[in-house]
Amino acid sequence: MRVLVQRVLDSHVMVHNKRVGEINKGLTLLVGFTEGDSEKEIDEMVKKVIHLRIFDDENGVMNLSLQDINGSILSISQFTLYADASKGRRPSYVNALHSEKATLLYDIWNKKLKETGIHTETGIFGADMKVHITNDGPVTIWLESGKKNE
Repeated sequence: MRVLVQRVLDSHVMVHNKRVGEINKGLTLLVGFTEGDSEKEIDEMVKKVIHLRIFDDENGVMNLSLQDINGSILSISQFTLYADASKGRRPSYVNALHSEKATLLYDIWNKKLKETGIHTETGIFGADMKVHITNDGPVTIWLESGKKNE
């Protein structure tokens, strides 16, 4: 499981010229799944994301979490996080989980994010989405299950 975390001032996602998800201050999460991912990885990643201390405290130091600032989440499915461009110029996506399984994990992921009490909005899995992000900082962090993200 891979999650690209972006600290944002605001973010929204459009599908067929309709706004389907929108947040103000918080995190936009681009999330992708691979073979072997399960609820275990989701649980670990949810904890990591909501407790990640990347928001400024009163001294301008990144010391506060999403929970501390009462921020929101915009969660976007992103199979291209598993692109492999090591050979040639056309990326391969064979490491991205097939859509049937990925859809189930994405739904579990979003359900668990919402269960934390953090306001969570989403895109539409598999849709052609236009994601608008005002990255704050910019702060962008790459998280991957099975890696030392502690």
